[in-house]
Order: sequence, then structure tokens, then C-alpha cells
Amino acid sequence: MSNAWLRNMSEIRRAFKIVLQITCQLLWLVALVVGLSGVYLLLNYNQNGLFFSHMYIILPGVLALASATCLLASGGLGCWVSMRESVWVQTVFVYVLVIVLCLEATAAALAYFNIGQVHSELAPFRSVFQRYTGSSQDLDSSAVDATQDELQCCGIHDYKDWLTTPWFNHSGGVRVPHSCCNSTFLTCNGSLDQPWQLYPKGCQIKLEEALLFVLSLIIWSSLAVAVVEIVGFVSVAQLMRDQPLLEYRILDRD
Repeated sequence: MSNAWLRNMSEIRRAFKIVLQITCQLLWLVALVVGLSGVYLLLNYNQNGLFFSHMYIILPGVLALASATCLLASGGLGCWVSMRESVWVQTVFVYVLVIVLCLEATAAALAYFNIGQVHSELAPFRSVFQRYTGSSQDLDSSAVDATQDELQCCGIHDYKDWLTTPWFNHSGGVRVPHSCCNSTFLTCNGSLDQPWQLYPKGCQIKLEEALLFVLSLIIWSSLAVAVVEIVGFVSVAQLMRDQPLLEYRILDRD
């Protein structure tokens, strides 16, 4: 083999190693996005669990966190592959990428399914609001107040939903809970005489929007992971195919 051909092969390998190093940086970046989407979904469920019918809606978040962990590991392995000529490490790197691909595909499929179930999943919303007592010791009441404060919302669809609750009638029928007050109005006390001082959107709508956003993020981040992984597969396959050749010498029998 000519020196020119060997030099050319060496340059190609160096180029693929650089591509692989960049791919590893991208793997860490998408791991951050995937991990944050999973954490956001789990936190949402943890804070508003009373308003959900089932737990299965958090499965995409669990798989997203597992996928993010594997992505971080694959990024480290990829950097090792780009610096060391080890077939064993290259093989492990490929297997980890396959595992990540399966996790991400499953998470995306579950997220896509749950997007169509978000409205029915939040069916308990009205019953929790109906059980509101205004007491900080009551679990349902604390959950309602915390949700209205955090999401900056009032009622299920708007503040008028409070007019049909037992608490509203027992409290005199002139105001809604203080957690409905827009934080920009310091003098707001929940009075219905000044409805513009209340949050205009309902909590179910706000929570649905938050869930749809994070589920969509899981789907799109899965597509981004797939694209980055394809580049990683191609790069490591090229490095595995063109392993450095050993130099041989013909020894004279004499």
C-alpha cells in the first residue's frame, strides 16, 4: 500500500473521530433536554397528583429520565472511542445507543398516546374543587390553593366555577378563595365585585397546556436523539470498519 493511501485513510479516520466527538457533545445536550422534560413531568404529577385519574401518564417521564442517564453514559463512551482504538469500547458504545433508541421510541409513543388522553386524565378536577373547605389542614383545599397560586389560575375553566361549589355558598357567596387573586393587585381579597383582579384562566386549562407542552417536548427531543444517534452510528461504524492496519515484514529464511 502506498504511503499516500495510508495517509488518506488516516485523515479520514481523524475526521470521523472529530465528528464523533461533536456527536458526543450533542448527546450530552439532548440528554439535558430529555432529562429536564422527564423531571418537569414528574414534578407536575407530584404537585398536582390529586387532579389525575391514573399514574400511567408519568411513564414517558420515567423513560425520559432513564434515557437521559444512558445518553450521558453514551456521550462519555463516545469520547473514549474517539481517543482510543478499542473494539470492545466501540461495541459497548453501539449497544448503549441501541438501548437509548428503544427507550426514546417507547417514551415518544407513550407521550403521543397520552396527548390524546390529557383532557380525560384530568377528570377529577371538578370533584376536588367541590370538596374545597378553605382549611389549610385539608388536603384537597391545600392542593387547590397551591395549584391556583403556582399556575396563576382560578377555578376549573374560570372564576365562575366557584359559584357552584358548597364552599362558596357557606362563605357568604360574595368572594372566591384568595389564591385566585392576581399577584399584581395587592389589595385583592377575592371579591366578585372586582373580577378583573382575579386570574382569568382556569386551572384545568393551564395544567392541560403544561402537560401538552412537556409531552410534545418528549416527542420532539426523541426525534432529535434519533438524528444524533444516526450520526454516532455512522461514525463509530466507520471507525470499526477501518481499523488501523498492522505493518508486516517478510523475514528472510536465512
